[in-house]
Amino acid sequence: MVLVTGGTGFLGAHLLYHLLNEGEDVRALKRSEAQLDVTKVVFSYYHPNPETLLDKIEWVEGDLLDIFSLENAMDGIEEVYHCAAHVSFLPADKDIMMKTNITGTANLVNIALEKKIKKFCHVSSIAAIGRADNDKPINEEVVWKTSKKNSNYAKSKYGAEKEVWRGIEEGLNAVIVNPSVILGPGDLQSGGGKLIRMVRKGFGFYTEGVNGYVDVRDVVKAMYLLMKSDITNERFIVSSENVSYKDIISTIAEYVSKRPPRFKATPLMSEIVWRLVKLQSMITGKKPFITKETAETARNKYYYTSKKLVDALDFEFISVNDSLFDSCELFLKVVDSKPEQ
Repeated sequence: MVLVTGGTGFLGAHLLYHLLNEGEDVRALKRSEAQLDVTKVVFSYYHPNPETLLDKIEWVEGDLLDIFSLENAMDGIEEVYHCAAHVSFLPADKDIMMKTNITGTANLVNIALEKKIKKFCHVSSIAAIGRADNDKPINEEVVWKTSKKNSNYAKSKYGAEKEVWRGIEEGLNAVIVNPSVILGPGDLQSGGGKLIRMVRKGFGFYTEGVNGYVDVRDVVKAMYLLMKSDITNERFIVSSENVSYKDIISTIAEYVSKRPPRFKATPLMSEIVWRLVKLQSMITGKKPFITKETAETARNKYYYTSKKLVDALDFEFISVNDSLFDSCELFLKVVDSKPEQ
């Protein structure tokens, strides 16, 4: 049997479907307060009756910070896919994010070692990889450097990955994937979903930044193929293309029938915007859609290569354009079928 953490999230939901489609017996860990809304939306992309898929999963309540619940969840498990993580760029979330991502991963690794799990797949992030000192694409060999430019999220994912490497030193059979920015159908409220929502409302600004992007279905496929291979104790960047923010926003605008961005956001403008958004969030109580960290990231140019993955698995990626089309199509279908939140 396979255990998946983070099955109520965007990536985890796609992984659950993939595992079911491969005929795996699946158990999924969920917090008591977690809802299955995202999982249902993702399953609806693949199946006309998502409830039938949900019923095939053995859901168990637990928490990465509750060791006893993890021990119970991992009884009879042979493989673990660790997708769960706290993702935030808000300073107020730093402590819980560090605890969930680092301590939670350490707990999972320790129990995997105790129960002699056959193989462990950890979902890390390109945020946990260092930045190259030259113009060459970033690969798995680039060394992490301590810097004020590293976000709290990046630090938490780097710390989590260190726990997996520590587990490997102690005998854990593991693989690590480092996805770039994940796109794909079913992301309604976070990441790509927030971007689509912004563009639909007429967001007309762009930055000169560049980043790596990958379809969620490719991340899932890479995870599964690596787990079924003889490859072990290695990390792999999973990134399809390096694309400018302007091109990403312009493509989304085309697919949701809006005007492409017309105004270049200067560094000064970005500094003003994130402060105004922060003030607005303090008044409304809603989480800001732009923070200091995300504003800074959007101005930078990062290039990644997945050559190691392509060579190891003869891997082919879904294009970013196709990923954005599928994302927008499902987003419009779901959001337009109910009142705007």
